[in-house]
Amino acid sequence: MEINTAKRMTSFSSSVFNEIATATKKKQQKGEHVFDFSIGSPDLAPPAFIKECISSLSLEDKQFRYSLTGIPEFHEAVASYYSNKHQVHIEPQTEAIQLMGSQDGLVHLPMALVNPGEYVLVPDPGYTAYETGISMADGIPYFMPLLKNNHFRPDFSSIPPEVAKKTALMFLNFPGNPIPVTATEDLFKEAIAFAKQYNIVIVHDFAYSEFYYTDEQPISFLSIPGSKEVGIEVNSLSKSFSMAGCRIAYAIGNQKIISALKQLKSNLDYGVFLPTQYAAIQALQKGSEFTANTRKIYRKRRDCLVEGLHRIGWKAEKPEAGMFVWAEIPDSRPSMEFAFDLLEKANVAVTPGIIFGPSGEGYVRMALVQNEQEIEEALLRLQMYMEQRTAVV
Repeated sequence: MEINTAKRMTSFSSSVFNEIATATKKKQQKGEHVFDFSIGSPDLAPPAFIKECISSLSLEDKQFRYSLTGIPEFHEAVASYYSNKHQVHIEPQTEAIQLMGSQDGLVHLPMALVNPGEYVLVPDPGYTAYETGISMADGIPYFMPLLKNNHFRPDFSSIPPEVAKKTALMFLNFPGNPIPVTATEDLFKEAIAFAKQYNIVIVHDFAYSEFYYTDEQPISFLSIPGSKEVGIEVNSLSKSFSMAGCRIAYAIGNQKIISALKQLKSNLDYGVFLPTQYAAIQALQKGSEFTANTRKIYRKRRDCLVEGLHRIGWKAEKPEAGMFVWAEIPDSRPSMEFAFDLLEKANVAVTPGIIFGPSGEGYVRMALVQNEQEIEEALLRLQMYMEQRTAVV
């Protein structure tokens, strides 16, 4: 029998992340040590009280039933967290929905809001999951270039009116992945005005909200007047509280958008494991000390990596937020070629910028997921690699 896959599968090519992981594993099987900066998965464990909560509740038989939706206490904890952290009021039962990780919401939402042939505005470079969701909804991605000369922020005035009129949805992401820049109030105000003019829904991906290295925390999109009229914000416990494997997050904001997502998800899953929900409540209620300490750790890693890159002649800007360094390639090679050559010859894994969109060419993304000792050793490998390249050239 001949098995034919659906035509839409042509949009889901093998992930470069998988290719890097496969190449890394082959090296490790040979006994080689690889310094892996390619995947943005937190290497820190969650606080003890989260582990203890999941562990103790997992011994109770009643915790293993379907949860179906987020329990009321979770939504209330989200509302309280946003009130305290961002001075944003959320109605727990109508303006919030629990997600199985932020990617769950980001990928599925276009199916609830986008008709086939409609445009979706996406950051370029941007998180790869946005395009996955657009493909599932048969939408058309329209790239908003994030350019260095515009501080890596979108220019809404450059979007043609004929495109804007056929646009259903816009993704924004600050602090960003892969580019770790933050938004300004003026930028969000421009986005809201643009969305109102063309009747476009805004989804702000705020997964790195707790990762900031100055006295000013990143701005919540929902803290801007008029934001709830046009959109929602998606946030996650994966990065902030090192709960990536737990798969728990939430979307908050406009009631109609939240309702549409609830309707869709009621046909897709049966909810998050109950002990995970209770642990997430604990994280939101008393995780501030943990997140403050995490910021100190990541700030040291950022300084170690960026200052080390500067020492070896590789210029990279020091991010004020996020968990990545967006580094311009020190020679003229394509990012894919550079990244795989770096892995092969220096045992340092980074992510080629091109996989995040056309404007990502010429850059690589480096995740701050290694400790300072690993970073220093990786820098020695990078220095030798660059010296060898210079000698050959």
